[in-house]
Amino acid sequence: MKFFLFIVLLFLPWPFIIKAEDEVNHLEELTVVARRPMKDIGVEKTDFDSLTLKDNISLSMADILAYNSSVYVKNYGRATLSTVAFRGTSPSHTQVTWNGIKINSPMLGMTDFSSIPAYFIDQASLFHGSSSLNEIGGGIGGLVKLSTIPDAPPGFNLQYVQGIGSFSTFDEFLRFSYHNEHWTSSTRAVFSSSPNDYTYINHDKKVNIYDDEHNIIGQYYPKEKNRSGAFKDFQILQEIYYNTLKGDKIGLNIWWIDSNRELPMLTTDYGDEKDFENRQRENTLRTLLSWNHFRSDWNISLKAGYIYTWMAYDYRREITQGNWAVLTRSRSHVNTIFGMAEGNYNIGNTWLFSASVSAHQQFVRSQDSNIIFQQGDKNIVGYDKARLELSASLSIKWQPLYNLGFGLVIREDVFGNKSAPLIPAFFADWQVLQTSWFDKPIGLMLKGSVSRNYRFPSLNDLYFLPGGNPNLKSENGFTYDAGLAFNIDFSKRVSFILNANWFDSYIDDWIIWLPTPKGFFSPRNVKTVHAYGIETNGECSVDFGRDWLLNLSGNFSWTPSINKGEKMSPADQSVGKQLPYVPRYSASVVGRLQWRSWILAYKWCYYSQRFTMSSNDYTISGHLPSYFMSNVSLEKNLYFKPLDIQLKLAVNNLFNEDYLSVLSRPMPGINFEFFIGLTPKFLNPHKK
Repeated sequence: MKFFLFIVLLFLPWPFIIKAEDEVNHLEELTVVARRPMKDIGVEKTDFDSLTLKDNISLSMADILAYNSSVYVKNYGRATLSTVAFRGTSPSHTQVTWNGIKINSPMLGMTDFSSIPAYFIDQASLFHGSSSLNEIGGGIGGLVKLSTIPDAPPGFNLQYVQGIGSFSTFDEFLRFSYHNEHWTSSTRAVFSSSPNDYTYINHDKKVNIYDDEHNIIGQYYPKEKNRSGAFKDFQILQEIYYNTLKGDKIGLNIWWIDSNRELPMLTTDYGDEKDFENRQRENTLRTLLSWNHFRSDWNISLKAGYIYTWMAYDYRREITQGNWAVLTRSRSHVNTIFGMAEGNYNIGNTWLFSASVSAHQQFVRSQDSNIIFQQGDKNIVGYDKARLELSASLSIKWQPLYNLGFGLVIREDVFGNKSAPLIPAFFADWQVLQTSWFDKPIGLMLKGSVSRNYRFPSLNDLYFLPGGNPNLKSENGFTYDAGLAFNIDFSKRVSFILNANWFDSYIDDWIIWLPTPKGFFSPRNVKTVHAYGIETNGECSVDFGRDWLLNLSGNFSWTPSINKGEKMSPADQSVGKQLPYVPRYSASVVGRLQWRSWILAYKWCYYSQRFTMSSNDYTISGHLPSYFMSNVSLEKNLYFKPLDIQLKLAVNNLFNEDYLSVLSRPMPGINFEFFIGLTPKFLNPHKK
C-alpha cells in the first residue's frame, strides 16, 4: 500500500508543477488505395503492432500472446516455463521462428516464451493452422513468427527503462543504436531479477484449529510464500546491417541468453526450502548472417546461422547437516547449424511464385548422471544424437481478378532418414464487398483453406531415458478453414474490424506421454484427435475529438479437442474426452483510452476450466477451475528539449484473483510495477 501511494503521489503533481511539450498535431485526411499482398491470399494471420510489443519491459512474449490473441498460454508464473498452443493442440504443435530460424527445442519440440522479452521483438505474427505452411512445416497448430528489423532513427539514439515492482522485482532495459545512409547498428540489453516470494492462499493444505482439549474445532487454508522461485535473467541482442542502396542488404544478428532460475516448490510440498536446491540454468547463443537482394519484380534471400544451448537442471536435498543427496543432475548440449534460401518472382499483379529450401543440422547430447541404464557392458546415462532436418516448398499465388485470389503450397519435409509425403495446401479468398454505404467505406472478404500436415517426433520423444520410444510414428492430419473479414467506417472518427474463422482438424497418431507399469512415462501414438472450433477477433477505434482516442480489441475462441482413438486398456476412460490442459473457451480484451500524452489501458483475459487428467474427472486434482485476469496501467509521456520521459504504473491481477494455471503451481495476487523511461535527445541533432 505504501508503494502504491508513493506512485500515485509521484504521478499527480506532474500536470501542475511542470508544463512539457504536450501537443497533438492534426493531419489532413489522406486516402490510401492498395492491393492486398498476394502472399497473404487465403491466409489466417494475426499481427501485433509495436504499441502492443513495447507495452513494458517486464513482459515476455507469453504475456503478449495471452492478452492479445486467441491462443492458449500455459505458464507456471513469471520466469518459469510458458508454452503456447493453437486450436486445442499441444505446445509441440506450435512452430516458432526468429528471423527465419526455427527456435523450437529439438529435444522437447516446443519453445519457452517466458525467455523471449517482448522488447527484443519488432514484428510478431501468428499463422493459424494451414496458414503456417506458407512459412514452415510441422505447425499442425500454427506458427509464431518473430522478427527484428533494421529500423532506427538517423544518428545516435539511446533509450533506458527502469522497472521496479512488487516482491523486490527489478527490470532494466537499455538500447543504443546508430543509423546512417548505409549502416544501422542496434544493441539491446535487458536484465531482470527477483526473489519472486509472493504470498498466496494454499488450497492444497489445511491447518487445524484446536480447543484447549486438543479437539479440532475448525480448519483454514494457510497463507504461504512462494518458495524457491528466485530468478536472474540477462539477455543482449546485437544487430548490424549494411544497405548498399542498390538493392542489397546484409545483416548480422547475435542474441545471447544467460538465465539462472529456481523452480518453485509445489503447494503440496511440506519440506523446508533451505533443505533442497531445485535450479535450472541456461546459456543460449543465436547467430544469424543474412543477405537480401531486391529487384522490382523478384527478390532472393540467403541466411546462415548457428544456435548453441547449454542447459543444466539440478535437484538435490540435504539428508543430514552438510550432506546433500543429488537426485537429478541433468546436462544438455544442443548445437544447430542452419541454412536457408528463398526467392519470390512476380508476373505483373496476377502471379506470384515463391520457393524456399532450409536445412537444420541438429547435434544433441542429453545426460543425467543419476539415471544409469545397463546396455550390455556399457552404462547409458542419456543420448547423443544428430539429425538433419530438411524442408523445401513451392508456392504459387494467382489473382485473376482484383477481388479473387487462389494459392497452392507444396512442401516436403525430411527428418533424418524419414520423409513425409508431399504436403499440399490450398488457399482462396474472395473480396465479396468493397464499397461505400452512405459514403462510409465497408468491406467483406471470405477466405478458406485445406491442407495436410506432418510433425515428426522430437528427440526426447524418441530417445529420452527413461521412456523414449524409437518406434513412434509421425503425427499427421488434415485441416479445413473457412472465415470472413469484415470492416466498416461508421464515420471519419469510428471504425470497426471483425474477423471470424471456423476450423476443423483430424490428426492421426497424436503423440502423448502416458504412465507405464515400470513407474515412468513413455510416449505413445493415440489413434485420432479431432480438434475443431471457432476463432474470432475484433477491433474498434473511436476518435472523440479534442485529443481523446479510444481503441478496443478482443479475441474469443471455442476449441474442443477430443480424443477419438481406441482404448489403450479396459480401464481407459480418455476416449471421447477433452485433452488435458486444453480449455474449451478462452477470451481476451484490451482497451486503451488516450488523451494527449496520457494513456489508460485495461487488459482482461479468461480461460475456462482445464482438465489435468485424460479421464476428465472432476476431482480436486483432476481439473483446474476457470479464471479471469485483469491488469490496468496508467502512462504519462513528458517531452523536453534534452530528453523524453515516460512514466508508467501497472497493476497486475487487479481484483486479486486466486487462480492456478498449472496444478499445484500458485500464482501471485495483486501486484504493482512502476517504470520510468529516459530517451535523451542530445545525442541526436535530428531530434527536436
